[in-house]
Amino acid sequence: MIDRKNSARLAGVVGAAALTFGLLSTGAANADTFVPLPGGEIVKTLSDGSTVTVRLVNESALISPSMGATPVHRNTWVSGSAQVEVSGNAKGGKIYPGYVVGCQVNIDGGGVEGGAEAETDWEGEAGGGVESGAELSLGPGQAKSFYLLDREGPDDYGNEDHSTNNKFKGKSGSVTWSDSTIGLSGCGGYAQARAFVKVKVETENISSTVTLWGQPFSLG
Repeated sequence: MIDRKNSARLAGVVGAAALTFGLLSTGAANADTFVPLPGGEIVKTLSDGSTVTVRLVNESALISPSMGATPVHRNTWVSGSAQVEVSGNAKGGKIYPGYVVGCQVNIDGGGVEGGAEAETDWEGEAGGGVESGAELSLGPGQAKSFYLLDREGPDDYGNEDHSTNNKFKGKSGSVTWSDSTIGLSGCGGYAQARAFVKVKVETENISSTVTLWGQPFSLG
């Protein structure tokens, strides 16, 4: 004889297990993705014989599913550290860390000395009207860059000033960032990001710039 009560209870347990598995599968599909990145190093000899070493270390990205659950909204947290060493009669310099983000466009070019992809100058102005922070809206074939730092302080006249660099004196300096946000919207296809570290160095004789590029990584 078939026990209908036991059969009903068993069916309920199986149904609950199937529902639980479905929820777990959904959660796994939407889990954050940690991406370790190799960073990089560049050594440049200046015209006065001084050498500049720029390193990007401990670089990583944590890619999160969008809150809107659509492919046109993505959120990523990036971390890393830029380190600079100068030989010779160094007076100091400025470190400008940042990222370039592209939607369905190749951002692998630019080499170690920059290029159009970065769209940055030495006074803290970044391409696309973005000075700092990274809430970006990009369409296919577009790329924008931004600086990570936004340091507030008085200028020479006591007025409020915002700086996108970290100054150092002497022969070495560094800047570290942790869980800085890249928020991207409007891009329905593949998207990439890439770190850069621009450094302006001053010695007793010259002023020069060096740019280090990190490895491109996918934002999904």
